[in-house]
Amino acid sequence: MQFASLRLVEPLLRALSSEGYLTATPVQAKAIPPALEGRDVLASAQTGTGKTAAFALPILQRLLANRAAANGHRTPPRCLVLCPTRELATQIGDGFRAYGKHLPLRHTVIFGGVGQGPQVDALRRGVDIVIATPGRLLDLMEQRLIDLRGIEVLVLDEADRMLDMGFIRDIRKIVAQLPAKKQTMMFSATMPAEIRQLANALLRQPAVIQVAPVATTAEGIDESVYFVEKRNKPQLLAHLVNQLPMSRAIVFTRTKHGADKVVRHLHVRGIRAEAIHGNKSQNARQRALENFRSSRIPVLVATDIASRGIDIDGVSHVVNFDLTHEPETYVHRIGRTARAGASGAAVSFCDREEVANLKAIERLIRRTITVKHEQPEYVEARPAPVAPQQQERRPHAPAARRPAPTPHHHGQPSRRQAPAAQVRPSHHPLNGPRGRGKFRRRRIVAFS
Repeated sequence: MQFASLRLVEPLLRALSSEGYLTATPVQAKAIPPALEGRDVLASAQTGTGKTAAFALPILQRLLANRAAANGHRTPPRCLVLCPTRELATQIGDGFRAYGKHLPLRHTVIFGGVGQGPQVDALRRGVDIVIATPGRLLDLMEQRLIDLRGIEVLVLDEADRMLDMGFIRDIRKIVAQLPAKKQTMMFSATMPAEIRQLANALLRQPAVIQVAPVATTAEGIDESVYFVEKRNKPQLLAHLVNQLPMSRAIVFTRTKHGADKVVRHLHVRGIRAEAIHGNKSQNARQRALENFRSSRIPVLVATDIASRGIDIDGVSHVVNFDLTHEPETYVHRIGRTARAGASGAAVSFCDREEVANLKAIERLIRRTITVKHEQPEYVEARPAPVAPQQQERRPHAPAARRPAPTPHHHGQPSRRQAPAAQVRPSHHPLNGPRGRGKFRRRRIVAFS
């Protein structure tokens, strides 16, 4: 469907055309019409399908229509977009800037990890749209630095991720301060039962949109897995970066320490790479993303905090250096490639301890991932299951017998030859040879 057929105003169509967007994705084509009508929306779509434009375009058009009432004066925010991570908040802000560049609407992005001064200054100057992470927004609300009484539209983006990160209580606190009469839109890559319960509490007769089965991967991704020992993963990664080649690759690790370690391994092998994770400052993270976007570095190493917050065109490969134990996270990770109809590749490394994670992922996506064996010096064969009756049992060595005590004085063992268990309590090393009375007995009980 063409954007021109979605009843969008001319400034929005002009901005979309300048960005090279002419055809709407399925989630955009299904979500924009009910959103323009003012209905609540509950949308489930896989990552990388254009959910940001699906809610940003109707919001911009609605706020533009009501702009005359503001008369150009400074007004409190009229739209609030909540999202789980700083990277995703920045990405959404970039989307509003691109789509609304021909409109007299202002927006600001609010997140933690940086000083709040510039954010407060932007709020004081007046904005129409606030894109925020829940933690920093609550801080500003408690300081009475933001007024949310004029909110007309509320958007919860990546609602399932916010639920996983423990933001549900913060969201409820924020929603309690908003006007009861408003339009609410909820977008999520997956739709677990908890998200449906939250939707039932916040949405009123929503338009329910599901453009793909829950947790399916985007089309155009070539998925493969290498069975490799854990110690050989860095060598395999460096080999594939050079040989495939990986012109622009995102590597996902399980931990922050693991991300830094992978970067050091790549540097040793002459490959430029940078890491982004929660321990990095916001400036360092933005610098790493900009270096990756401008192709100054070919490899960006990230933890799952960035698996839904990176929107960079031309990512050729996604590498699951560590296979996640959450199958849905695998879908979000590999969704960083093959975006907007492009093609890409997702490569996973699986060691012996991650076979169960791989099986869970294959059950979720309902297919078997292709096993690669092009590099036999790095790849380990898939471990074959062994039946219990075929398992080799090692014979148990006979227990060593304690030597019999030497008879001494009517057949009793001497004190020198007595085993440790028969040492008199008064000579126990914890009591000392002079221990006496009640104190001695308490110490014997405490350590016996």
